[in-house]
Amino acid sequence: MKTLTPHPRPGGPHEAFAQLVRHAVDTARRERGWRIIETAAHSGVGRSTIFRWLNGDWNGYPQLKEVGRFCRNLKRPVTEAMRALGMPTSRATVSRPRAREASVRADVRLVLTRLSGPAVAAEDKQHIVVPTA
Repeated sequence: MKTLTPHPRPGGPHEAFAQLVRHAVDTARRERGWRIIETAAHSGVGRSTIFRWLNGDWNGYPQLKEVGRFCRNLKRPVTEAMRALGMPTSRATVSRPRAREASVRADVRLVLTRLSGPAVAAEDKQHIVVPTA
């Protein structure tokens, strides 16, 4: 039986992700007796995709839905894959845009209140000054 040897691009996410996939494939073979075709079937990811990942043969990033499915179905932490790909794994990193959006929404509400407020003079509506705390 031919042994697959990954040839990912040296360094960076290609190599790190290829190692993660190699470990998952080797674990499936050792613990469950699965060959690549069975690993692909159980992981929900195509065999050719697994070969591309093993070889580091991808541009940009692998499809995150496939990475998530692969990890979940093979009982691997998705955060491991995200870390290997050099992507943020913490909720704090992911939630920063939401905090900024909330701040912008609050500013927009303030502006709209000033523009639509009947007690605000027309000339005050021309130059809105946001009070500082």
